[in-house]
Amino acid sequence: MVKNYLKLQFYSLPCNQAFARDAVAAFCVDLNPSLSVLSDIKTAVSEAVTNCTVHAYRDAPGMITVECEIEDASLHIKVSDTGRGIDDVEKAVQPFFTTLPDDERSGMGFTIMQTFMDEFKVDSVRGEGTVVYMTKQLNPEVENVR
Repeated sequence: MVKNYLKLQFYSLPCNQAFARDAVAAFCVDLNPSLSVLSDIKTAVSEAVTNCTVHAYRDAPGMITVECEIEDASLHIKVSDTGRGIDDVEKAVQPFFTTLPDDERSGMGFTIMQTFMDEFKVDSVRGEGTVVYMTKQLNPEVENVR
């Protein structure tokens, strides 16, 4: 199978969340994912980009990078920022954890990503940024990317 790669960079503006979600969905459509799988991917990407917008860059917009690679029947997604970083990743990935309780945040972003994707990992360094890695297994019957 041919590998394919996509890299997007954009400001952490709320209007770019839908752009990122739709771009990743369009990127993997040649693998013929089911509507359910496509919805899972779009939701996970949206949550990752929203986390960057809300948490990484609270005071001013910053850059978000979304990278995708198709390898065999797997979609690998990497969403990164160079923002605030996370003090305690283990604590942050727990359901209902939020650093902005006054902002009515549910604290379910990472939990949603974990639930909807087949593989999930977060790396973060305080003051340097965060990287979210996600993988979704797609249609294994597909032989080639067009």
